[in-house]
Amino acid sequence: MSSSPTGLELTVSGGLSADVAAQVRAVAEAAEEVDGVSPIDDQVRLDLTYAEPESGPHKVTHVVVAPTARHGGIGTALVTRLVEIAGPAGLRVWAHGDEAAAHLLSDRLGFARVRELWQMRRRLYLPITPPSYPPDVHLRTFEVGQDEAAWVRVNAAAFAAHPEQGAMTVDDLRQRIDEPWFDPRGFFLAVRETEVLGFHWTKVHPATPTQPDPMGEVYAVGVAPSGQGLGLGKALTTTGLLYLRGLGLREVLLYVDGDNVAAIALYEKLDFTRHTLDVMYERL
Repeated sequence: MSSSPTGLELTVSGGLSADVAAQVRAVAEAAEEVDGVSPIDDQVRLDLTYAEPESGPHKVTHVVVAPTARHGGIGTALVTRLVEIAGPAGLRVWAHGDEAAAHLLSDRLGFARVRELWQMRRRLYLPITPPSYPPDVHLRTFEVGQDEAAWVRVNAAAFAAHPEQGAMTVDDLRQRIDEPWFDPRGFFLAVRETEVLGFHWTKVHPATPTQPDPMGEVYAVGVAPSGQGLGLGKALTTTGLLYLRGLGLREVLLYVDGDNVAAIALYEKLDFTRHTLDVMYERL
């Protein structure tokens, strides 16, 4: 525990009690209602529910200040303390929405932009060309209790260079299966004989104060190296889009790294356009 220029005490904890985790979620929800963008991602939400106490600080962090407590130096104090804790290992901070306040990281605290994450959106009333699969590849939906290990293998192969997605484990998958939004009917697998070559996992976001209509998401699309060159990425994506349209949804979103030129080109051909931008800043 330490004091800050704001007069508040900054506490570093290896883990959160259920009560404190609930307070963190409440702060994030309040910030999203005001800013129109969530200050945390799905993994952080799951960590708040499932994560056990950690042995040390994370290198990547999300910083959020309650709307009623802003403009008092709390954000600067928090980031400064996190830099001290990280030490020589350095620190990375996500700025969701890349709002003007996030520029304090680079302008005042010496951070540099190192990664961009695009949110792209598409109206579902726009035309969707029906998917075409190779004759020896069939499509089916995910079966809970059967496909977990196979999905983790193909996901790891498809996202071998991805800093978060490719590291998902069976336990990570099961946490998401236990979430209220999970629906195996929207989780598609492209299979050759018994080998899973690729997948499209969709998600439906319920209406919120900042998003009055439910919205679909291309939660994850991946193709294993053994399935490359077969057009599976496009076919799986359009399969999911047609499914989401069939649910009566009007719009769909996805996230893609700004340097993933091939994926962005595919999504633009499917009528997605960039909607918002998240930026990761790093200080070494």
